[in-house]
Amino acid sequence: MEFLSTFRVCSSGLSAQRAKMDVIVSNLANVNTTRTPEGGAYRRKVAVFASEPAGDSFEETLRMVKVDRIVEDKNSVKLVFDPDHPDANEKGVVAMPDINTVSEMADMIVANRAYEACVTAFDSTKNMVMKALELGK
Repeated sequence: MEFLSTFRVCSSGLSAQRAKMDVIVSNLANVNTTRTPEGGAYRRKVAVFASEPAGDSFEETLRMVKVDRIVEDKNSVKLVFDPDHPDANEKGVVAMPDINTVSEMADMIVANRAYEACVTAFDSTKNMVMKALELGK
């Protein structure tokens, strides 16, 4: 059994979950952002994962995860009546990000648990390698 492929799979999972966490943090940080460089309110972003072959003959079903792309939710803007807001239009309506903080926090917990699972798998593989090396003494 090739241990390096297992380490590569764990590493890809760690990287993907870290990228997902970065996107979630960006969403939470911009929950009240009404003006972006692109114009308009901040739009919620979502990390889309894809799988790719691990690239070896260890096992044909061994797959790695990667962030395929970061997509912007086009329907993530809500209109709020607030005539005192500096970005309000002539009718007193402001385009605000429609980001559910509870949902984002739940996604953050899921990403954190998946990250911890990857760390556990990495540590378990490392311990198996160390035990195998001790057998050779």
